[in-house]
Amino acid sequence: MSVQFPAATHHDHGRQAGHDVAPGEIAVGVVIGRASENFDFFVYGIASALVFPKVFFPFVDPLTGALYSFAIFALAFVVRPLGTLLSMQIQRRWDRGTKLTVALFMLGVATAGIAFLPGYATLGSTAIVLLALLRMLQGMAMGGSWDGLPSLLAINAPKHRRGWYAMLGQLGAPVGFIVAGALFAYLIASLAPADFYDWGWRYPFYAAFAINVVALFARLRLVVTREYEQEMDQSDLEPVPLRELIEVKGRHVVIGAFAPLASYALFHIVTIFPLSWVLLFSRQSIVDLLWVQVLGGFIAIGGVLASGVIADRFGRIPTLGGLALAIAMFSGFAPTLLGGGELAQDAFILIGFLLLGLSYGQSSGAVTRNFGARYRYTGAAFSTDFAWLIGAAFAPLVAL
Repeated sequence: MSVQFPAATHHDHGRQAGHDVAPGEIAVGVVIGRASENFDFFVYGIASALVFPKVFFPFVDPLTGALYSFAIFALAFVVRPLGTLLSMQIQRRWDRGTKLTVALFMLGVATAGIAFLPGYATLGSTAIVLLALLRMLQGMAMGGSWDGLPSLLAINAPKHRRGWYAMLGQLGAPVGFIVAGALFAYLIASLAPADFYDWGWRYPFYAAFAINVVALFARLRLVVTREYEQEMDQSDLEPVPLRELIEVKGRHVVIGAFAPLASYALFHIVTIFPLSWVLLFSRQSIVDLLWVQVLGGFIAIGGVLASGVIADRFGRIPTLGGLALAIAMFSGFAPTLLGGGELAQDAFILIGFLLLGLSYGQSSGAVTRNFGARYRYTGAAFSTDFAWLIGAAFAPLVAL
């Protein structure tokens, strides 16, 4: 069942009267795209905690290997704004479909490349260099995969339900993590350690490549249709030069980058960081921990859904402000929980996932709300890139 938007008004930035769009269909496209991208990124993130220190950095102690691995993990977020910039150029010269095809092709090549990449024992330091380059290619692709559908959804959402529609696209993150975490838990439990570190860890990357191919066609089927191209044009969802964006809306880019900071920082603190912490400093089973995190992913889905209801009732900014305060209080108890045994560690993860779902559900709306029609498309893309860079890129490295 789809919900139809009301007829155009004088606030619709030139949208033609009688042109109906189904927000539910847009939401499906957003969730498919975000779930596939997040699955790909979480596959790499989990591997960076559990696999890469041993496979690519066996020449140092486990803690140093984990720190090196997390440093390479951050590279994707460092180059992501550059990927966005280049992709905007491609879209201006050709079209949105070409840009999206190039971006997801790059993501697929990077993911497949990591799946087939020999470790340090075979290639030596060349393997580390190639891993870093492929990780950067992933980041470039993520920047280029911005399709504008979240902005279109935000513009066309009914005014009294903007919080609800803003959170729909955010469901892709916990869904992607649930699938990635469950797949790694199954492989680790089913294979001997030697087999897992030799070839078993590569299977999630194969799966990520296949899922990205399917997601590419699903998203292209949506964004290149005449109806959606027309809707994007009428909503002014087209790229503008970065220089113009900074000159006119630079203040809002900064605000958009820092507004969801607490949520984005928590993003990797409850997903990637605990895996390294437990592997290095705890006796808890990694398989058990992964299943606890999968449960946390379902809790996060509930939190994301609840955030839409809460934001529509109390407002998006008060909701994010209150949750930022709650995350700050939670971080004060984090060392005690992490050092308090298995039950306390599980509590850290589950509470963290709940706070993550509640806050992350509205972070997208906070990033895009102040740009206006002309700058919303480009402003939302770059604000999101910088938010991930500032809040999430180095979070596991700094925490560890």
